[in-house]
Amino acid sequence: MLRFSLFFLLFLTVFSAFSQRLRDFDIKPGVMIPGALNAITDVEGVKVGHTTIVEGDNIRTGVTAIIPHPGNIFQEKVPAAIYIGNGFGKLAGYSQVEELGNIETPIVLTNTLSVPVACDALITYTLDQNKDVRSVNAVVGETNDGWLNDIRGRHVKQEHVLNAIESASSGPVEEGNVGAGTGTICFGFKGGIGTSSRVLPDELGGYTVGVLIQSNFGGVLKIDDFNAGEALGKFPFSESIRNQEDGSCMIVVATDAPLGSRNLKRMAKRAIMGLAKTGGIASNGSGDYVIAFSTAKENRVPYNVKNAEMELKELHNDKMSPLLLATIEATEEAILNSLLAAKTITGRDGHKIKALPIQKIIELRKNIER
Repeated sequence: MLRFSLFFLLFLTVFSAFSQRLRDFDIKPGVMIPGALNAITDVEGVKVGHTTIVEGDNIRTGVTAIIPHPGNIFQEKVPAAIYIGNGFGKLAGYSQVEELGNIETPIVLTNTLSVPVACDALITYTLDQNKDVRSVNAVVGETNDGWLNDIRGRHVKQEHVLNAIESASSGPVEEGNVGAGTGTICFGFKGGIGTSSRVLPDELGGYTVGVLIQSNFGGVLKIDDFNAGEALGKFPFSESIRNQEDGSCMIVVATDAPLGSRNLKRMAKRAIMGLAKTGGIASNGSGDYVIAFSTAKENRVPYNVKNAEMELKELHNDKMSPLLLATIEATEEAILNSLLAAKTITGRDGHKIKALPIQKIIELRKNIER
């Protein structure tokens, strides 16, 4: 029992090292209530895994995997949609999701030049699980971490991707400088992985919406409507950091609401509104993509078709508004959580990116409100 207690205390100590989040500072965007973990894993069955690669002075990259449900995803595909906010990116698997409205693999996030190896790993993962499969639509998103990471070295290997998938869990999600967020930059500060969730009241369906983001973009940072970027002098063309107005953001939205691809795309569009609430501008060089999926068991698409017709359950359009609001709020908070959790880091060629100075922002906000 003592050994367990010591282990549990160690777990809490380690977890607290990366658990600084927006609500720790009593900043609570929106009006809806988060789930128990305030994470994408509040959606039942969803798992997240990271592989973080930090080696020497120049390698700062990694992989993040999102598992939609604990079963065989290829055999039980999930309804899905992808929305492109700005298409300067290399998202793999888009066309089949757009055409068929479902996803058949885990979703993997990594750096721009590691998309091919991540696709290869997802193919390996799927073929190992399904012996007679001869076609796989791997879904891989990316952002460019080349300022902090030796991206040309292509240090992500197939085993890193498989490790992220195999280590995925349904508990708290590590945020900040981890996985695919290890070498990212957001609003001129250290970005990374962030997550948040919202739970609808029972009278509105009781559904959960969870969001996970990989933040690597620019704009004029806003925190709960406070123009923090302007107050800090950190905004595009302020010459505070080279090309900081460009970058990308990968957003993954999960829900247990029974939805098809059409209404999932409507939710995906609202995630871009959440990005805008943080001051993101979807600049010319930014790849801003949203992948949305539903975990509702009754709507999963079987690989082996037994009946010519499928009976799907679809939430009425008139009941969608609470889910849309939940998506906006959870996306905004997930982005801000990625900044709060991220730590100052030095990477390729001595490039140093500082963590968000949240205490300074709070003081600036107080001074303006006086």
